[in-house]
Amino acid sequence: MAVASPAAPFLSRYAGVPYRADGPVTLVVAGVDVDYDDRAAVWPWPAKAESFKTRTDTIMLTQVWPDGRVNILGVPRDSWVNLPGYGWGKINGANVHGGPDMLMRAVQTLTGVTVDGYVLVSLNAVPALTEAAGGVTVDVGQAMKYDDNAGNLHIDLKPGRQRLNGEQMVGFLRFRHDNLGDIGRIARQQQFVGALGEQVRSPLNVWRLPLMVAAVDRNMKSNLTRSQVGALMGAGLGGVKIRTHQVPGTFGYRGAASVWEVDRAALNTLVAKHFRDPNDARSLGVAVVNTDAPDGSAGRLKARLEGLGYTNVWIANEARVPARTTASGAAAARVLRDVGFGTVSDQPLVSGADVTVRLGSDTPAP
Repeated sequence: MAVASPAAPFLSRYAGVPYRADGPVTLVVAGVDVDYDDRAAVWPWPAKAESFKTRTDTIMLTQVWPDGRVNILGVPRDSWVNLPGYGWGKINGANVHGGPDMLMRAVQTLTGVTVDGYVLVSLNAVPALTEAAGGVTVDVGQAMKYDDNAGNLHIDLKPGRQRLNGEQMVGFLRFRHDNLGDIGRIARQQQFVGALGEQVRSPLNVWRLPLMVAAVDRNMKSNLTRSQVGALMGAGLGGVKIRTHQVPGTFGYRGAASVWEVDRAALNTLVAKHFRDPNDARSLGVAVVNTDAPDGSAGRLKARLEGLGYTNVWIANEARVPARTTASGAAAARVLRDVGFGTVSDQPLVSGADVTVRLGSDTPAP
């Protein structure tokens, strides 16, 4: 019992029975910037108490499958996106403008992947987790030397494979002064996650797991449910296999601001191959056609499905003819459960759609 005691606060909130879920749990895992008190009378300025309301320094779409597969998509913090309810800007501002809910919606809008929850971690989580793991071994690809007195960040790492302590790992992950900038940081973040996963799998490190859980727990804010934690624990019972990816794109400018211009076509291809759950109707492309329903019915259904978490719904036009509501496509029955009425048919699909819903005269009036 004493070994598990460091993780007691986490377990008291989230502990559930590990189980094999029907599908993946998809989370946005993000690290928040430190907010320094520029009114303090001392230098360097001290960090304010963690509020989890600052910009996100690290953003990872993390999808955990029941068989232990973990797909991680690194999202550059300077990605230029349309922030839901706010407008165009860098994705690292979503948490500032609308909290974790806007951050989740922004990642969901960018990728088309339905997000189930979020985990925000403070910068303190990195050194705490690294120390709890007994250090983490990574490959330092180049000499890293940088001093930021205001941010109390001092980096001095030599190239080569080495075991880093908590303070050194912070420097390794935050270093940006190379030709790759934020893209290089994402690669190092993913190397850290992969290396940490390798160490966790070792039977020699089992005794460290409660310490690592406690290190993250005291430095995070999350909306995880007991059911989700149970699914995550169940996925990890047979071993975790991590694969990392990055949002494709190129460096660009919006005015004077340096941004990451997302290659939407390449991202769609990557997501379809690695992150799409074929059993989750919310990730499907759904075309809605008003065939014989009251005016505005297609728009109302589109809004309703999006409110349920559907990420790729659009309205298509066809000739209006007398008809009842139908849905076609391999997943038609699953979508109709959310529509609430209609029957499955073998009608042709609208181009590009996985499911086509044709609203007929049985559509309820608004």
